[in-house]
Amino acid sequence: QVQFVESGGGLVQTGDSLRLSCLASGRTFSISGSGWFRQASGKEREFVAFVNWRDGSPYYGNSAMGRFTIARDNAKNTAYLQMNRLKPEDTAVYYCARWVGGNTVIHATDYDNWGQGTEVTVSS
Repeated sequence: QVQFVESGGGLVQTGDSLRLSCLASGRTFSISGSGWFRQASGKEREFVAFVNWRDGSPYYGNSAMGRFTIARDNAKNTAYLQMNRLKPEDTAVYYCARWVGGNTVIHATDYDNWGQGTEVTVSS
């Protein structure tokens, strides 16, 4: 089992930046990749970004492209999501999870060991 704890959320204004952190503990050697998802009130969970923990290569969902940057620090067992130029539509609870492997990274079913989430609210 891997445990993830997200942090860094908060209330910001349109155009501001936030950096979310996802600290992993437990069987961290089993992490080959991790992802960030978000879920707005009344909506389905949405893929945001993925990072390969072996080589750091990222993959972004449409909502993150050009504004968000995902990275990881293996020494700290932490993945990050730098979010710039935030918009009200970015308001959601942001979750990180461990990628279970396979050919896709954009589906919630590609992940397990979900964290409890960190809330991001962007005011207009």
